[in-house]
Amino acid sequence: MDSLKSWVSEHKLSSIGAVWASGIVASLAYNRARSSYKPSVRLIHARLHAQAFTLAVLSGAAAMHYYEGSRAHAHAHAREAGEEVAQNTLG
Repeated sequence: MDSLKSWVSEHKLSSIGAVWASGIVASLAYNRARSSYKPSVRLIHARLHAQAFTLAVLSGAAAMHYYEGSRAHAHAHAREAGEEVAQNTLG
C-alpha cells in the first residue's frame, strides 16, 4: 500500500489521467451492455461518468492531503512542545 501511495504522490497527473481513462472505459462498457442509445450519447454519458469519478477521486486526495498535513503539523507542534519542556527542566 505504501509503494502505491508513494507512486501516486510522485505521478499525480498520470494517476489522475489513468483514473479518468478507466472511468471512460468502464462507463462505455457498462452503457454498451445496458442501453440501446446511439454511440454518441453513450460517449457523452461515459465522459460525464468519468468526470464525476475523477472529481470524487480528487476530493478524496484533497481530504487525504489535508489530513496528512494537519497530522504532520500536530506532530511537529507536539515535538516542539516536548523540546521546550525538556529545555525548561534542564535549564
